[in-house]
Amino acid sequence: MDLSAWIEKHADFTPEKPALIYQGEEISYADFARRIHHRAAELKTRFGIGRGDRVTYLGLNSPEFLVLFFACARLGALFLPLNWRLAAAEHAFILRDAQVRMLVCEAEFQTHAQTVRASLPECDFVAADFDADGWDRLRDPDSAETGASRNPHVDLMTPLLLVYTSGTTGYPKGAVLTQEAIQWNAFNSLHMHDMTSRDRILTVLPMFHVGGLNIQTTPALYAGATVILHRKFDPAAALQALEQDGPSLTVLVPATISALVGQPGWPDVSLPDLRAMTTGSSSVPHTMIEAFHKKNVPVLQVYGATETCPIAIYLRADDAEAHIGSTGKPALHCDIRITAEDGKDAGSGVPGEILVRGPNVMFEYWGNATATTAALQDGWFHTGDIGYRDGEGYYYINDRKKDVIISGGENIYPAELELVLSEIEEIAEAVVVGRRDAQWGHVPVAVAVKGKGQKIDAADVLDRFNGRIARFKHPKDVVFVDSLPVNAMGKVQKFAVRELIDKTSSGPSNAI
Repeated sequence: MDLSAWIEKHADFTPEKPALIYQGEEISYADFARRIHHRAAELKTRFGIGRGDRVTYLGLNSPEFLVLFFACARLGALFLPLNWRLAAAEHAFILRDAQVRMLVCEAEFQTHAQTVRASLPECDFVAADFDADGWDRLRDPDSAETGASRNPHVDLMTPLLLVYTSGTTGYPKGAVLTQEAIQWNAFNSLHMHDMTSRDRILTVLPMFHVGGLNIQTTPALYAGATVILHRKFDPAAALQALEQDGPSLTVLVPATISALVGQPGWPDVSLPDLRAMTTGSSSVPHTMIEAFHKKNVPVLQVYGATETCPIAIYLRADDAEAHIGSTGKPALHCDIRITAEDGKDAGSGVPGEILVRGPNVMFEYWGNATATTAALQDGWFHTGDIGYRDGEGYYYINDRKKDVIISGGENIYPAELELVLSEIEEIAEAVVVGRRDAQWGHVPVAVAVKGKGQKIDAADVLDRFNGRIARFKHPKDVVFVDSLPVNAMGKVQKFAVRELIDKTSSGPSNAI
């Protein structure tokens, strides 16, 4: 048994029911199952993809993304969705680290993919939707191989999803999620949302994140529901879909909520079928929550991480209004601890590190035993996030990994930017912190000390990031100071730096 059995079973029970609705096309469960079978057969017989091989996808949301996901489940391969917003150098690191066997690429990313091709001689570069010299192309499902489409010794314990997440060292780590983890995450989602086969799910967030993929999309396909799939988030299109396409559930992050409620048509829009909206990723302003509550749509909050698939704590509809600001209670199939610095459980109302235990937790960090051992201790995943539990058992998140900057729903890790700053000879010392921003929540700002006698300005510093990391991660400002605040051990006190930065301009940034 593997996860593609979900689709096969629904194809048997409800063959004509739409599994996916994409750009006006309805793909039934029977057609979806056929596409998965044919694609798995093609991967196996044409490209030699076997158990444990890594298959990556570079493209926007599409049915092919999900076809490849379930095809990999049949074969026991690992599916690695790439964040298409990353720079070529970042993609090259991930692809080399994962030793990818096959990269499937959409047309609009062909030029980008070509820049990393020379460094990956063992990887097959395959076009999803275009013809080009030197590229193989995926075959139409109607003409693809129809032979064996499963590999032996594949079950729910087999790893399936490999998702890279930036870490405190500045280098991304690949979280390995088994098929079982995704199955149990689906169980958690069904309980969180009261999800059934009658639901229609609107997916507008990118599925290269576990949030876009696993909070509602894969659970919906487990439940036999219908997924209305958008290639990427467009506020006008999302608003139209919410009003006209009949979705009952959707997931948005604060940045997309802000864009949606900022649409001219929002005040008068009717949401007749939307019975809940789910959000997370960062602290959610109460004004955004109230915008939906005023339209009688409860806002469910969820907490988790890439390493937890992600659902670990959530707020259900019955609690949405009474507990605004809380991320809810531990998921049905998760245990949660809040621990103090000494490792003991923190009392009610006392902040501490959030630990998660459950079958949805990752198997390991790919090829990184040291990081795996540090994160997984005695069966508990140490998130590094800080939160507390109130007297009624509801959880609240204080901070996301202390230093992480969440900008428009994207995690930006300062260490990654600080690596670039450390290579600038004119700078003696520098750190990156988040500054409050009216549009994006927070934006990264570099705070630097110039070397003695050195001359460099903010524009010169910002220019050093071009081509190194994704544009959305770039610092939006550089603040030069005479010295950085440190503690008795000489360690920079980032909280003091953040206080300094918060006193500077906090208007909207247009640089992302």
